[in-house]
Amino acid sequence: MSFLSIDRLSKSYRKNEVIRDLSFAVDRGEFLVVFGPSGAGKTVLLRLIAGMVRPDRGRVLLGGSDITDDNPEQRDIAMAFQNFALYPHMSAFDNIGSPLRAAKVGEAERRRRVEEAAKLLRIDHVLGHLPRALSNGQKQRTALARSLVSEPSLLLLDDPLRNVDAKVRYEMRLELPRLLRARDTTVVYVTQDYKEAMALGDRIAVLADGGFQQIDTPERVYNAPASARIARLFGDPPINLLPAVRSGAGLRVASSEIALDGAAPDRAECTMGVRPEDVIVSLEQASGAIPVEIDAVTPLNDRQVMLLRADDGTEIFASQPQGTHVVPGGLPSGRERPRAWARLDVSRSHFFETASGARV
Repeated sequence: MSFLSIDRLSKSYRKNEVIRDLSFAVDRGEFLVVFGPSGAGKTVLLRLIAGMVRPDRGRVLLGGSDITDDNPEQRDIAMAFQNFALYPHMSAFDNIGSPLRAAKVGEAERRRRVEEAAKLLRIDHVLGHLPRALSNGQKQRTALARSLVSEPSLLLLDDPLRNVDAKVRYEMRLELPRLLRARDTTVVYVTQDYKEAMALGDRIAVLADGGFQQIDTPERVYNAPASARIARLFGDPPINLLPAVRSGAGLRVASSEIALDGAAPDRAECTMGVRPEDVIVSLEQASGAIPVEIDAVTPLNDRQVMLLRADDGTEIFASQPQGTHVVPGGLPSGRERPRAWARLDVSRSHFFETASGARV
């Protein structure tokens, strides 16, 4: 039996149906990441699970018990917010210990648990500080410690790393799974950052249009997206979505003929999705490659991104390891752009219906 079960949950605000007949389940100890664009209803979903908002219909079950009508304080659930939500007049110690104080936990036990949580999150040296004396990273760790100190059976995290700097985000992406798995905590984690979703989740649930469009492992969401829309959400630079038309035994893409070797669906038209890392660029003409001009080359982490333009105006992104000098010496000045050829790795491509965007 699943630990957390959501059964046909729905919530509307006036005429806007934010969550519609949503059903899913989370196993005990699982780290589920809810990923989606701004306004998709991710925070509303967490508030429904926490009991801060009541659903229009549907049920929330925790450990097999229906908690839909329970008040927030009756649920064995803790929640941490992206804006920290710390009491400004209370020290970090008192902020972390506030749930235990509300539950009338004894002072000695309260101190033990606060200090243990603070040590785990490496903020034990700032327990006497007020929030205004803490860095954003320390504030976030304080908020996380407060959510963990009551040892909840379910932890809801609402984009908790959004307001911290890149270094802290990177550190917490490494630390959070270790910390939470050590406690066997079940987690529902909300984020708009696809890299965060890929790094943290045992599974990713992609939320859009009031429902989950795909729930799967990070590897499957990236390598087998259920739709062109999902494929576009995962990747930087984004996936190339190219109109493709059947032409004999191959496809016509960007006014060029591409051999298929049985890799594409048997239909007259479709959309071909090619990740930038699966576009191979060469200055030497190659059979089955698309003639392009190299419009721009820019570094991105350990790779370089190239913006290519085919003869019919189609733009194609390519991504190659730094040090791969397709154009020795860089792009020339002026309006002239180097001529090159882009070969699409058909074996690693994705194909979607033209009208619906669904995977085929």
